[in-house]
Amino acid sequence: ITIDIALWKFETSKYYVTIIDAPGHRDFIKNMITGTSQADCAVLIVAAGTGEFEAGISKNGQTREHALLAFTLGVKQLIVGVNKMDSTEPPYSEPRFEEIKKEVSSYIKKIGYNPAAVAFVPISGWHGDNMLEPSTKMPWFKGWNVE
Repeated sequence: ITIDIALWKFETSKYYVTIIDAPGHRDFIKNMITGTSQADCAVLIVAAGTGEFEAGISKNGQTREHALLAFTLGVKQLIVGVNKMDSTEPPYSEPRFEEIKKEVSSYIKKIGYNPAAVAFVPISGWHGDNMLEPSTKMPWFKGWNVE
């Protein structure tokens, strides 16, 4: 569990980048707000596991709360990482990814984001799938097209 915000900085030839790891746990929402309020872009991590996604997207779920807070705090760019793809049934399920993408898109549209401009990426943090390079376990994912 991340309790406080953590910062990492690096630069490319075009940008100075600061990564802010903000806590997702409900007990540390104040720290999450502190980190998010400084962001230009948010990476919303959504669990793909059966029951986990449904809990997060439910009326009082943290997925909804974090997306709403990000938008309210002025974060205009959003990336959605659909994590734990290794725990779907079957593992690395394209239909499960598409189901989650559809449901999250519907919600973020209601709060003000344009889903067509949001990148959705299926990942497995545990196994490193689609984290740094394309995963052979999800050949159906060809990248995203942001409109």
